[in-house]
Amino acid sequence: MTATVAEPAPPRAKLQPRPVIQSFARFRAPFALRCGAILIDYIILVGIVAFSTLVSRLLGGGARSAGDSSETIGIILAIVVAVLNLGVLPGLAGVTIGKWAAGLRILRVDGDEIGIGRAFLRHFVGYPLSFITLGLGFLAAALTLRGRGLHDLIANTIVVREGRTVTVRDPRA
Repeated sequence: MTATVAEPAPPRAKLQPRPVIQSFARFRAPFALRCGAILIDYIILVGIVAFSTLVSRLLGGGARSAGDSSETIGIILAIVVAVLNLGVLPGLAGVTIGKWAAGLRILRVDGDEIGIGRAFLRHFVGYPLSFITLGLGFLAAALTLRGRGLHDLIANTIVVREGRTVTVRDPRA
């Protein structure tokens, strides 16, 4: 019998798995769906004022009674709901009532929650500036690739469709 000597195998190069990145690659919110969401938000506010005006008229208030309390209460209630729905709720949950109904979410561009300050900046500074430009700030959301309007650029936010996040692999690895 002949003896064979086993040679040690050369060490293998360690293969490292490609890193998986949790991406916030969600579907960009369609412009029409965004319009529907903000329409729902404003219908709620107008409904509060319309209901309080109706109650005021039923209780005998008229156009000449300047200090009618039911109209004043309705306007104050509409302002409180606007602040809560358009400022506080998006800051805490990333949605308004309209965006929740439409299945949309507001995020920072890097994927984090926006926070209350950024939500106030987006809606109470960015929206009026978009209106002042005769709607061109809103039109930018329909025409840009990422779907960001002037108010989104000011607050560094993006509106996306709610749903699963897509897992993508880092192409550089």
